[in-house]
Amino acid sequence: MVRDEVIRKRLLIDGDGAGDDRRINLLVKSFIKWCNSGSQEDGYSQYQRMLSSLSQCSFSMGKTLLVHDMNLREMENYEKIYSDIESSIAAAHEKIAECKKQILQAKRIRKNRQEYDALARVIQQHPDRHETLRQLEALDKELKQLSHTKDSVEDKLELRRKQFHVLLSTIHELQQTLENDEKLAEESQDSQMETNAQ
Repeated sequence: MVRDEVIRKRLLIDGDGAGDDRRINLLVKSFIKWCNSGSQEDGYSQYQRMLSSLSQCSFSMGKTLLVHDMNLREMENYEKIYSDIESSIAAAHEKIAECKKQILQAKRIRKNRQEYDALARVIQQHPDRHETLRQLEALDKELKQLSHTKDSVEDKLELRRKQFHVLLSTIHELQQTLENDEKLAEESQDSQMETNAQ
């Protein structure tokens, strides 16, 4: 759109054309004048003008070719820069993806460390294994002593039961003996009283 506007302005300013077209038109007009020139001096003058115009056209064409070559080289350079930028963008995307993976891994490691720290705090609140084993051994000894004391107390209790049973049997026998003695004493008194009464 802008290029079309520039070309239109150039055509309006130049009239016959832009740059080279105008020179070629002038060269054709000079050639026609040279062909139609009557005197040798006019012909020589027209010839010199044609040579000058040809020189300008040749210079302009060389300049245009150089600009064209430069533009081609610039296009190649821009394409190379574009491909370099594309590869840099692709590498950056890969690096970003790798960094995201590293961030996820770092988050996982951090979470695991926090869990380990929490477990370590819980573990530190309890005694260590050697202390626990020592306490278990002490409790086991105490349990054995209590079991031995219980057995001893049960043996004593059984002995006391037997002794108490013997005591009760003896008391019962003693009561029987006393009752028998009382009966005998009463019978002997009764018999003496009968004897005395006769």
